[in-house]
Formats: sequence, structure tokens, C-alpha cells
Amino acid sequence: MITFPILSLITFLPLLGALLIFCLRGEEKSVANNARIVALLTSLLTFGISIYMYAGFNPALSGFQFVESHAWLPGFNIAYKMGVDGISVFFILLSTLLTPICVLASWDSIKSRVREYMMAFMLLETMMVGMFSALDLVLFYVFFEAVLIPMYLIIGVWGGKNRVYAAFKFFLYTLLGSVLLLIAILAIYNQTGTTDIPTLMSSSLPPEMQKWLFLAFLASFAVKVPMWPVHTWLPDAHVEAPAAGSVILAGVLLKMGGYGFLRLSLPVLPVASHYFVPLIFGLSVIAVIYTSLVALVQEDMKKLIAYSSIAHMGFVTLGIFAMTTQAVQGAMFVMLSHGVVSAALFLCVGVVYDRLHTREIARYGGLVNNMPVYAAIFMVFMLASVGLPATSGFVGEFLVLVGAFKVSTLATFLAATGVVLGAAYMLYLYKRVVFGEIVHDDVKAMKDVSAREIAIFAPLVALVFWMGIYPSSFINPMAPAIEKVIARYDSANQIPRTPAGVATPEGR
Repeated sequence: MITFPILSLITFLPLLGALLIFCLRGEEKSVANNARIVALLTSLLTFGISIYMYAGFNPALSGFQFVESHAWLPGFNIAYKMGVDGISVFFILLSTLLTPICVLASWDSIKSRVREYMMAFMLLETMMVGMFSALDLVLFYVFFEAVLIPMYLIIGVWGGKNRVYAAFKFFLYTLLGSVLLLIAILAIYNQTGTTDIPTLMSSSLPPEMQKWLFLAFLASFAVKVPMWPVHTWLPDAHVEAPAAGSVILAGVLLKMGGYGFLRLSLPVLPVASHYFVPLIFGLSVIAVIYTSLVALVQEDMKKLIAYSSIAHMGFVTLGIFAMTTQAVQGAMFVMLSHGVVSAALFLCVGVVYDRLHTREIARYGGLVNNMPVYAAIFMVFMLASVGLPATSGFVGEFLVLVGAFKVSTLATFLAATGVVLGAAYMLYLYKRVVFGEIVHDDVKAMKDVSAREIAIFAPLVALVFWMGIYPSSFINPMAPAIEKVIARYDSANQIPRTPAGVATPEGR
């Protein structure tokens, strides 16, 4: 039984690490090395505490656990309130796992302003964990927006040659949607007098008001996912961001939009969510097909993986708004799998970029000859992205398609084409980079992965197979929380379901 405020500890321990790094003094080289060590130890300790938190988590409960609540603005009935359920607990684990991996991935590649770089990642971890733990709308908004600041700096300071353009585009897209989210939060507070998320999840807002609030939420969460057509900031941000920045961006930040839909849009605005299902289905299908076709013609490895991320997140939004048990569980699983697989793919790109300083697909070829271990690691994540059975990518997409088929045969059929297209562009990428003859001398001189790089990839490879072979260890803990969201959605929309969980004709 955990009695101390463990969520606050996980949230603010990285902030303490950032302060320690800020206080480092001495020669630039020694400060840089010490900053790396402090960041790594802090992030590993945070991950260890989050594992301890998960060990004390009761997977049979649908409600929030480890709840902490303190008066923050008592005059306005706004509190500092934290808690986790089966939906948010895995996102916290994902955030705390990827942060030490990012620190290790940046160990040699980041040589300028190392102290500030490590501080930015520590701040980013605090904001991510805080956002997934927040049970008050105002607190959620603070963390949700504060993520922007360190990510903006990571892209804008340590990115590529067009980093300033990419950072501004990322900032402006996200900020525009966030203004509407803030207006929606103020409207909800004005209507209900509270910003407590568990209370709002059981309250009933007027249906017409719900529709406007849903559009405001959509404006913010759709940019974060990102959904078509507000996705154009993502390829630029990925191309210009350093490898570790792309890992966090794809691994965690894209999940914030999907999490926002599950935590706020569906339970707080269930009537409007049901009303806008056709719109979301349409946007999701376009995202899957259009971005898969765009990925096929990319010449930059990072851009190809970035467009594949948008296609995968199209499956997520399709699954979430299908609102069947299998579809929502599948959407959650796709988010977790994508968090691991896409992060690993960007790390794979980072490995060859560190050696050759180019991401152009045409510059490579024949890597299997002199980098066989790298080729094997890259193959695992490529096949997981494609959705090969026994890897994490298969389970989520299969569940989404099974669950969505009960709601819309057409949308499911169109989305399923994304599986075929996904195989096409990922196999095409792998073939051109790894197979064939080595035609460039500098490629021939490239060394295979180092011990540090193997240490980075090992936990991700293990996770890909663990999730693919034993998916119930992830699905069962999230099931009660997902069922609670679905039950709330069904009761608000008066949707009767058969024992198998299928909506009856009059319910759809």
C-alpha cells in the first residue's frame, strides 16, 4: 500500500534534477559530463519509482488511484489534484522509460550547451508526467501547454538548419488550438462551478453547449495527435529535431491528443462525441490513406517515419471514436506500441545519421554487409511498424479494425488499406537502406552499433515482443477504466448493447 504522494514525486523529481544540473559549475567539459550523469541518474530513478508505483496499482479498479488533492485556488474551487487509472498509468510508464533512453541517445551527439539540453529534457519529463496525472482541468491545461516550452527549445536550439522555422511552426499550431481549449475550460467552469475532472465525468452539460466545447477540444487535441489537415507541423518538426527530440515527440507528445480525447472529450462531452463520430471517422480514414501515400514518395528517412506516425495515429482516432471495447483497447494499444516502435525507428535513423550526417535514403544501401547487428535491430522495429504478428504493432491494429468493423464497415475497409500501404513504404525504406551493394565508400567505413547503442535498443526490442506475445498484461489493467468511459458514453447517448458489447441498430 503506497501512502506517500508518489505521483508528485514522479512528476517533480526530474525538476529537481534540472535544478541540480543548473547549479553545476566548473570547466565546460566537466559540466557537460556531470550534466549527462545527473540527467541519466535522475531519469533512471524516476523510472524506478514509476515501476514501484505500477507494482502498487490495482488493475481491477476502474477509478483513480494514488489520488492527491490539495487546495490550490480555494476561492475558485480549483485544486492541485493528481491520480491515475488504467488509461493514464501506461503513459506515465512510457514517458519515464523514454526519457533515460533519450539521455543515453544524446550522450555523444549533443556537444554544445549540454547542460541546458539536459535541463530541457528534465523539464519535459516533469510536464509530461504531470499532464497524464492531472485530475483538475486547470492543472491539466498548465502541464499540457508547458510541454511546449522545452520541446520548442529542443527543436529551435539543437535542431537542423531549418530548426527555427520548424520550432515556430510547431509552437504556433499548438498554441492556436490551445487558446480554444482554454476558452472551453472557462466555459465549463462558468457552467458547472468546478474544474475537477472526476466530477465533470459524471456531470451533464447541455447538448448544444457540448458540441461547441467538443470543437474547441478538437482544435487542441487534433493538432497534438496530429490529425489531417492540421498535421503539417509534424514532418518539419521531426526532420529538424535532434534524434532524442524526435523520440519524445513521436513516443509521448503525439499521445497527448489521444489521451485528451479519452480523458476529456468522451466522458465529459459524450453527446457531442457521438454527434461528431462521422467527422472523426472521415478525418481518420483520410489521415491513414493520404499520409501513407505521401510516405511512399519520401527521400528523407525521418520524413517517411513522421508520415507513418500520422497514419498510425489515424488508427488511434478511428478506434477511440468507434467506442466499442475492442476498438478503444486497440487504440490504447496502438498508442503504446507506436510510442515504443516509432521512438526506436527514430533512434535507428539517429544511429546512421551520427556516422554519415545525412538522412537521405539514396545515400545508403548495403548496410547489412558492415552493420549486421544494426540491420537486425532495424528489421525488428520495421516489422513491428508493419504489424507483423507476435510484435506489438499487430495487436493494436487488429483490435481497432475488429472493433471499428461493428460500427462502420466502410471506414474499417478504407483504414485497412493503410496496413497494406504501411508494409509497402516500410519495406521499401528497409530494402533501400539495408540491402543491395555498398556503392559509397563512406558507407563502407560505417561501424556497427556500439555497446551504448545496444543498451538503448535492448529494452525497446524486449517490449516489442512482450507486447506482441503477451498483450493481456497491458490490456487487462486498462480494461476497467475503458469500460467506465464506454458505459458513460452509452448511458448519455442511450445506446443499448448486446452482451458481446455490440451496439444495437437503434443505438447507432
